[in-house]
Amino acid sequence: MKIAIALLACVGLVAAANFHKSHEVKIADKEFLEKQKFLLEIVYRMEDPLMFEEYIKYGHKFNFDQSNYSHFDQYMMKFFEAHKMHSLLPKGEFFGALVKSHAKQARGLFNMFYYAKDFEIFRQNVAWARMHVNEAMFVYALTLAVIHRPDFEGLMLPSIHEIFPQFFFNSKFVYEAEKFDYEMWMKMNMYEKEYLDVYYSGHSQSNQYQTDDYMYLKDWKMWQWWKLMGLGEHWYGEHKFILRENIYEFNQDTKWQQIMKDLKIWWMPVDYTRDLDLYNPESKLSYFTEDLGWNTYWYYLNMDYSFFLDGTTFGLKNDRRGELWIYTVHQLLSRYYMERLSHGYGKIPEFSWYQQIEMGYDPQMIYYNGIGYSYRKNYYELESYGNYEMLDKITGFMKRLHNIIDLGYYRTTEGQTIDLRQPESIEYIGNLLQGNVDSMDKMFYQFWYMFAHMYTADVDFHQMEVYPNCMLNFETQMRDPLFYMMYKSMVEVYFQFMHYLPKYTREQLMMPGVNLKHVDVTELITYFDLVDFDVSNLMNDKMIFHEGKFVWDKSLYARQMRLNHKPFSYTYTVESQKAEKVVIRAFIAPKFDEFGRMISLLENRMNFMEIDEFIYDLKAGSNVIYRNSQDFYWTVKDRTTYSELYHYVMLAFDGKYEFPLDMSEPHCGFPDRLVLPQGWSKGMPMQMFFMVMPYTAPAIHEQFSTFDYSYSCGIGSGARFIDDLPFGYPFDREIDEYEFFVPNMYFKDVAIYHVDTLEPYYQHKGYTNYGHFDYTFFHDYYTKQFKL
Repeated sequence: MKIAIALLACVGLVAAANFHKSHEVKIADKEFLEKQKFLLEIVYRMEDPLMFEEYIKYGHKFNFDQSNYSHFDQYMMKFFEAHKMHSLLPKGEFFGALVKSHAKQARGLFNMFYYAKDFEIFRQNVAWARMHVNEAMFVYALTLAVIHRPDFEGLMLPSIHEIFPQFFFNSKFVYEAEKFDYEMWMKMNMYEKEYLDVYYSGHSQSNQYQTDDYMYLKDWKMWQWWKLMGLGEHWYGEHKFILRENIYEFNQDTKWQQIMKDLKIWWMPVDYTRDLDLYNPESKLSYFTEDLGWNTYWYYLNMDYSFFLDGTTFGLKNDRRGELWIYTVHQLLSRYYMERLSHGYGKIPEFSWYQQIEMGYDPQMIYYNGIGYSYRKNYYELESYGNYEMLDKITGFMKRLHNIIDLGYYRTTEGQTIDLRQPESIEYIGNLLQGNVDSMDKMFYQFWYMFAHMYTADVDFHQMEVYPNCMLNFETQMRDPLFYMMYKSMVEVYFQFMHYLPKYTREQLMMPGVNLKHVDVTELITYFDLVDFDVSNLMNDKMIFHEGKFVWDKSLYARQMRLNHKPFSYTYTVESQKAEKVVIRAFIAPKFDEFGRMISLLENRMNFMEIDEFIYDLKAGSNVIYRNSQDFYWTVKDRTTYSELYHYVMLAFDGKYEFPLDMSEPHCGFPDRLVLPQGWSKGMPMQMFFMVMPYTAPAIHEQFSTFDYSYSCGIGSGARFIDDLPFGYPFDREIDEYEFFVPNMYFKDVAIYHVDTLEPYYQHKGYTNYGHFDYTFFHDYYTKQFKL
């Protein structure tokens, strides 16, 4: 385990947060807490100047002495020279991680953080950068450093949507949050109560907020729940508890109650993107494409396997970074396609640089410098930008890539020949598609990925001042329908490569002596629930310090409706002739297309999404294996919020709490609540696939053997995966139906039912507390007693 921080062992054993195994909880010591406190405070209110005096003193001078770094390269030197020439991206300007001129500076800043010899040099550099470097570039480089520095294992930053809520919520909400004033809010509440008391004095109506039988529900969407409760889009005081799917784990904890009792909390309902000016059906999916967990997952994947981090130095080759990246893209598109089918939409539209983009998109977001994000009209022609030199480079790359796959080999500029008919060569293809530094020929392939995104935002090769655009940053890309179209063209390259690999034979797929007799699956039910997202970084209230310590006494939350599902389970019945260790995998896929036609397995293999895999020791004879959706090792629940995390750390820093390192979920997990598509009220036909296969230990390390899975993602460890089989096996290659079906496989027809949890509110007279949030109805969600 690559860990250099001193840790104390807790005596007891508890269940791991997301892997549900017993593990020894590690408790942070004082040195760890000091580092964690620094990381949480340095990103507080990134729009504002640094207000912590203890860090300001570190930030007056940047440390460019090469002896203070374990490595000093050209990117660090160029960053230093850009600083001396006052040519760094100014504070307040839009930063795009996929803008070439911005990415070069960000790489230099990251290296300054990563290669700092010790924490003192690191802290000095971070404090200086916080005061002098572009805000978004600073957070980007700092996030990468915290994830990848070997001595930072266990340390964490707030989630990206808590550092920059502007990248995840609409401009109306951001404006309301930034102008929030506690004194004014108190006065407005008092005046409103006096007004209503006078206005309704003598009226026989029992509820003064309910004035007539008409409710304005133009263009009604399920997630506009506040209208049904008679609420408006403004701030409400919270006096009960934060809404979150795992709140029951916290509100029964006396320490949590202690830290929250003096914290004033306000929340405001938040909408998703509406088709105000651009009318197209894609807006019905905005609850999914703009989901914070969905977008955050993609952001952290590209932080873990950043395109400019080389696989040798950072160990990313150990994780098959190229194959993992393109396979994850494939899985995300499969999940998106299933959500489209829930609404009767078909395949993801094809993409061409020379054809109109049918679906426009207006993100309705505003950057923290006050400039709104650019939008795209319906039937837009990217070719109209006129930057034909860049367009030729992008399309030339794709043509070259298709050609070398058809040819079957590639000869690099150094004369090396790479055989593209070997299964392991998918690593080269994945690296090329991501455009990372491990690409087999940097002269031709490294920058295509960046140029493709720059072109969609009309950004030139060396442009520095850029207009905000969703496609230029990982945390905002997946909001735009164009993302799915463009990335579908990349996944088609993946399947083109797989086309030339031989189909699996019956002998390869079969596990002699093992028969998967049956699988029972419980009912699959989805619904919309409510959650509070911490947006305290938008607050402009005066910061209070007492005896040199920051007093965090106010927090703002965004209350939003989102897709979720009830826990489900399945029970395997497996017969085995002998005792042996196996791996069991589970997939989900659609059964029919948007027209109700059954999708053939030959075509549908591209739509199977893997949802579970685990190791099991079979005994000779019959085996009954129970598996719950909450056991999935790759999914996570809601993370501990920024406000809670800071108060826990400060309580531990003062010696009043033992801070466990698994306090929050690992950043790399996929949201558990998004495993299932929305489905239909009458039941959406789907299918599940299960397979039992022999266990073969990975070539490098067994899963989780070199890192603590309860708080670390193990990036670069080579111990993240169960085995060395290709990702997506057995659906990675084309299928011969005469050979494919073997006894250790099982297909199961299932249906996904969607329940409208707001149905009791449609006749709003039935809600006696109209005009107030209904804690009674939603209480069941957060006590795990929700029954449908």
